[in-house]
Amino acid sequence: MLDCVVIQPPFAATASVVWLHGLGADGNDFVPIVPELGLGEQHTVRFVFPNAPQRPVTINSGMHMPAWYDIAGVDLADKQDRAGIQASAAEIEALIAREIEAGIPAHRIVLAGFSQGGAVALHTGLRHGASLAGIMALSTYLPLHDALAAEAGDANRGVPIFMAHGSEDPVVPLTLGRDSRDLLVKLGYTVDWHEYPMAHQVCLPEIASIGRWLRERL
Repeated sequence: MLDCVVIQPPFAATASVVWLHGLGADGNDFVPIVPELGLGEQHTVRFVFPNAPQRPVTINSGMHMPAWYDIAGVDLADKQDRAGIQASAAEIEALIAREIEAGIPAHRIVLAGFSQGGAVALHTGLRHGASLAGIMALSTYLPLHDALAAEAGDANRGVPIFMAHGSEDPVVPLTLGRDSRDLLVKLGYTVDWHEYPMAHQVCLPEIASIGRWLRERL
């Protein structure tokens, strides 16, 4: 089981957000955002921020760092690390199972992630066997997109998807995010798409939109 930073709600949890960080970061990366989401002083949402395993990353000269999968080069859609993505998806499935065992039903669980973490969130959530409350994918893209139509789970054909991207993103190009959105829409998914004048990051208007979306879902 992955090591996680867990933020418990003020009252007994009735919902969970499993939120994956980006390449080279850790589970603490998005903890400061939680109080900014406007969930209220009496909210019942548990936040689970897992730490990615340490692994060598080819694009960074093979340096070991927290990563959900390997990246071969600047073209993120080329030579994708299928084995690494699938291994991380299995780790996230285990975390979802733990939340369910703790009394949170799947339809009260949101799977979220930023950049590489968002890619794994999309990959895992769209293939999950039970209906989730939603998938949130920030500054990211749909990995292994050619396999989704065949591998997608029926339970999440109607899952709400929140996607946000920076118009000046130099890491995950906006065109790649838009192409991922368009493919999801073509496959019948409903995507709530947002663009912001920013780089590879999050911004205050985006955090406000995330808060509204989470409050609607949970």
